[in-house]
Amino acid sequence: MTDVLKVLETSPVIPVLAFESAEEAVDVCRVIFEEGLKVLEITLRHPTALEAIAAVRKDLPADAIVGAGTVITPDLAKKAMDAGAEFGVSPGLTEELAKTVKALDWAFLPGVATLSEAMQAREWGFSELKFFPASLSGGPGFLKAVGSVLPDLTFCPTGGISADTAPEYRALKNVATVGGSWITPRGRDGKIHLDVVRELARTAVIAH
Repeated sequence: MTDVLKVLETSPVIPVLAFESAEEAVDVCRVIFEEGLKVLEITLRHPTALEAIAAVRKDLPADAIVGAGTVITPDLAKKAMDAGAEFGVSPGLTEELAKTVKALDWAFLPGVATLSEAMQAREWGFSELKFFPASLSGGPGFLKAVGSVLPDLTFCPTGGISADTAPEYRALKNVATVGGSWITPRGRDGKIHLDVVRELARTAVIAH
Protein backbone atom coordinates (compact mmCIF):
# COMPACT_ATOMS: atom_id res chain seq x y z
CA MET A 1 0.00 0.00 0.00
CA THR A 2 1.50 3.32 -1.05
CA ASP A 3 -1.57 5.56 -0.77
CA VAL A 4 -1.30 7.26 2.60
CA LEU A 5 -4.78 8.78 2.30
CA LYS A 6 -6.28 5.29 2.21
CA VAL A 7 -4.34 4.48 5.37
CA LEU A 8 -5.71 7.55 7.15
CA GLU A 9 -9.29 6.93 6.05
CA THR A 10 -9.24 3.35 7.34
CA SER A 11 -9.42 4.27 11.02
CA PRO A 12 -11.11 7.07 13.03
CA VAL A 13 -8.13 7.05 15.39
CA ILE A 14 -4.58 5.91 14.76
CA PRO A 15 -3.10 4.75 18.07
CA VAL A 16 0.42 6.14 18.56
CA LEU A 17 2.19 3.30 20.32
CA ALA A 18 5.41 2.95 22.30
CA PHE A 19 6.34 -0.55 23.43
CA GLU A 20 9.12 -1.96 25.57
CA SER A 21 9.21 -5.36 23.86
CA ALA A 22 7.89 -7.20 20.85
CA GLU A 23 5.80 -9.40 23.15
CA GLU A 24 4.08 -6.38 24.67
CA ALA A 25 3.47 -4.98 21.20
CA VAL A 26 1.76 -8.16 19.98
CA ASP A 27 -0.47 -8.46 23.04
CA VAL A 28 -1.60 -4.83 22.96
CA CYS A 29 -2.00 -4.51 19.19
CA ARG A 30 -4.09 -7.68 19.10
CA VAL A 31 -6.57 -6.12 21.54
CA ILE A 32 -6.68 -2.81 19.66
CA PHE A 33 -7.29 -4.57 16.35
CA GLU A 34 -10.01 -6.78 17.83
CA GLU A 35 -11.90 -3.66 18.90
CA GLY A 36 -11.93 -2.29 15.35
CA LEU A 37 -8.91 0.02 15.08
CA LYS A 38 -7.03 -1.46 12.13
CA VAL A 39 -4.26 1.11 11.68
CA LEU A 40 -1.40 1.00 14.19
CA GLU A 41 1.57 3.35 14.45
CA ILE A 42 4.45 1.79 16.37
CA THR A 43 6.96 4.51 17.20
CA LEU A 44 10.68 3.95 16.82
CA ARG A 45 11.41 5.12 20.35
CA HIS A 46 12.68 1.85 21.78
CA PRO A 47 15.50 -0.48 20.67
CA THR A 48 12.97 -3.28 20.05
CA ALA A 49 10.62 -1.16 17.89
CA LEU A 50 11.63 -2.70 14.55
CA GLU A 51 11.31 -6.17 16.03
CA ALA A 52 7.89 -5.18 17.38
CA ILE A 53 6.72 -4.02 13.94
CA ALA A 54 7.78 -7.30 12.36
CA ALA A 55 6.13 -9.34 15.13
CA VAL A 56 2.84 -7.46 14.94
CA ARG A 57 2.73 -7.74 11.15
CA LYS A 58 3.21 -11.49 11.49
CA ASP A 59 0.60 -11.87 14.25
CA LEU A 60 -2.31 -9.76 12.99
CA PRO A 61 -4.58 -10.51 10.00
CA ALA A 62 -3.74 -9.17 6.56
CA ASP A 63 -6.18 -6.26 6.82
CA ALA A 64 -4.26 -4.76 9.74
CA ILE A 65 -2.11 -1.81 8.64
CA VAL A 66 1.05 -1.51 10.72
CA GLY A 67 3.23 1.56 10.37
CA ALA A 68 6.29 3.14 11.95
CA GLY A 69 6.29 6.44 13.83
CA THR A 70 9.13 8.80 14.75
CA VAL A 71 10.85 8.13 11.42
CA ILE A 72 13.35 10.99 11.55
CA THR A 73 16.14 9.84 9.22
CA PRO A 74 16.43 8.18 5.81
CA ASP A 75 18.15 5.21 7.47
CA LEU A 76 15.24 4.68 9.85
CA ALA A 77 12.81 4.87 6.93
CA LYS A 78 14.64 2.08 5.12
CA LYS A 79 14.90 -0.07 8.26
CA ALA A 80 11.23 0.40 9.11
CA MET A 81 10.14 -0.52 5.61
CA ASP A 82 12.39 -3.59 5.69
CA ALA A 83 10.82 -4.58 9.02
CA GLY A 84 7.42 -4.62 7.35
CA ALA A 85 6.02 -1.18 8.17
CA GLU A 86 3.41 -0.33 5.55
CA PHE A 87 3.62 3.40 6.18
CA GLY A 88 5.80 5.87 8.03
CA VAL A 89 5.17 8.94 10.15
CA SER A 90 7.62 11.67 11.13
CA PRO A 91 7.40 14.62 13.53
CA GLY A 92 8.91 16.89 10.86
CA LEU A 93 10.41 16.76 7.38
CA THR A 94 13.84 17.31 5.85
CA GLU A 95 14.74 17.33 2.17
CA GLU A 96 16.76 14.13 2.46
CA LEU A 97 13.96 12.30 4.25
CA ALA A 98 11.47 13.50 1.64
CA LYS A 99 13.69 12.26 -1.21
CA THR A 100 14.22 8.89 0.47
CA VAL A 101 10.57 8.02 1.13
CA LYS A 102 9.60 9.14 -2.38
CA ALA A 103 12.31 6.92 -3.86
CA LEU A 104 11.11 4.01 -1.70
CA ASP A 105 7.52 4.62 -2.87
CA TRP A 106 6.52 4.29 0.77
CA ALA A 107 3.28 5.71 2.18
CA PHE A 108 4.53 8.56 4.34
CA LEU A 109 2.96 11.15 6.62
CA PRO A 110 5.40 13.98 7.36
CA GLY A 111 4.85 16.28 10.31
CA VAL A 112 4.30 20.04 10.08
CA ALA A 113 3.47 22.71 12.63
CA THR A 114 3.31 25.90 10.55
CA LEU A 115 1.95 27.16 7.25
CA SER A 116 5.44 27.48 5.80
CA GLU A 117 6.23 23.87 6.69
CA ALA A 118 2.95 22.74 5.13
CA MET A 119 3.73 24.67 1.95
CA GLN A 120 7.24 23.18 1.82
CA ALA A 121 5.92 19.64 2.26
CA ARG A 122 3.38 20.36 -0.47
CA GLU A 123 6.15 21.48 -2.85
CA TRP A 124 7.97 18.21 -2.15
CA GLY A 125 4.90 16.24 -3.17
CA PHE A 126 3.08 15.51 0.08
CA SER A 127 -0.62 16.31 0.32
CA GLU A 128 -1.36 14.32 3.49
CA LEU A 129 0.37 15.70 6.55
CA LYS A 130 0.67 15.10 10.27
CA PHE A 131 -0.09 18.23 12.31
CA PHE A 132 2.21 18.01 15.31
CA PRO A 133 2.19 18.92 18.14
CA ALA A 134 -1.46 19.71 17.50
CA SER A 135 -2.58 21.03 20.88
CA LEU A 136 0.45 23.31 21.20
CA SER A 137 0.43 24.54 17.60
CA GLY A 138 -3.02 26.07 17.32
CA GLY A 139 -5.36 23.09 17.59
CA PRO A 140 -8.55 22.84 15.51
CA GLY A 141 -8.61 26.61 14.93
CA PHE A 142 -5.27 26.48 13.12
CA LEU A 143 -6.35 23.60 10.89
CA LYS A 144 -9.59 25.36 10.02
CA ALA A 145 -7.62 28.44 8.95
CA VAL A 146 -5.18 26.33 6.92
CA GLY A 147 -8.11 24.76 5.11
CA SER A 148 -9.11 28.14 3.73
CA VAL A 149 -5.71 28.81 2.11
CA LEU A 150 -4.41 25.29 1.39
CA PRO A 151 -7.64 23.38 0.70
CA ASP A 152 -5.88 20.52 -1.10
CA LEU A 153 -4.07 19.34 2.05
CA THR A 154 -5.38 16.66 4.40
CA PHE A 155 -4.23 16.32 8.00
CA CYS A 156 -3.84 13.83 10.79
CA PRO A 157 -3.44 15.92 13.95
CA THR A 158 -1.38 14.29 16.70
CA GLY A 159 0.02 15.49 20.00
CA GLY A 160 -1.96 16.31 23.11
CA ILE A 161 -5.21 14.94 21.66
CA SER A 162 -7.56 13.09 23.99
CA ALA A 163 -10.82 11.20 23.67
CA ASP A 164 -12.59 14.45 24.62
CA THR A 165 -10.89 16.67 22.01
CA ALA A 166 -10.67 14.18 19.12
CA PRO A 167 -14.24 14.81 17.85
CA GLU A 168 -13.56 18.53 17.38
CA TYR A 169 -10.62 17.72 15.12
CA ARG A 170 -12.44 14.99 13.20
CA ALA A 171 -15.30 17.38 12.44
CA LEU A 172 -12.99 19.47 10.23
CA LYS A 173 -13.18 18.94 6.47
CA ASN A 174 -9.40 18.71 6.10
CA VAL A 175 -8.91 16.12 8.84
CA ALA A 176 -9.02 12.44 7.82
CA THR A 177 -8.27 10.95 11.24
CA VAL A 178 -6.46 11.76 14.48
CA GLY A 179 -3.45 10.17 16.12
CA GLY A 180 -3.27 9.65 19.85
CA SER A 181 -1.50 7.82 22.64
CA TRP A 182 -4.42 7.92 25.08
CA ILE A 183 -5.55 4.41 24.12
CA THR A 184 -2.49 2.75 25.67
CA PRO A 185 -1.74 4.48 28.99
CA ARG A 186 0.75 2.90 31.34
CA GLY A 187 -0.41 2.26 34.86
CA ARG A 188 1.49 3.15 38.01
CA ASP A 189 3.26 -0.18 37.68
CA GLY A 190 4.61 0.91 34.29
CA LYS A 191 2.60 -1.67 32.41
CA ILE A 192 -0.05 -1.34 29.72
CA HIS A 193 -3.17 -3.09 30.98
CA LEU A 194 -5.12 -4.91 28.28
CA ASP A 195 -8.54 -4.44 29.90
CA VAL A 196 -8.01 -0.67 29.91
CA VAL A 197 -6.79 -0.70 26.31
CA ARG A 198 -9.82 -2.72 25.22
CA GLU A 199 -12.26 -0.26 26.77
CA LEU A 200 -10.48 2.83 25.40
CA ALA A 201 -10.22 1.35 21.91
CA ARG A 202 -13.88 0.35 21.95
CA THR A 203 -14.89 3.84 23.07
CA ALA A 204 -12.83 5.43 20.29
CA VAL A 205 -14.64 3.35 17.67
CA ILE A 206 -18.08 4.05 19.14
CA ALA A 207 -17.38 7.79 19.37
CA HIS A 208 -16.73 7.88 15.65
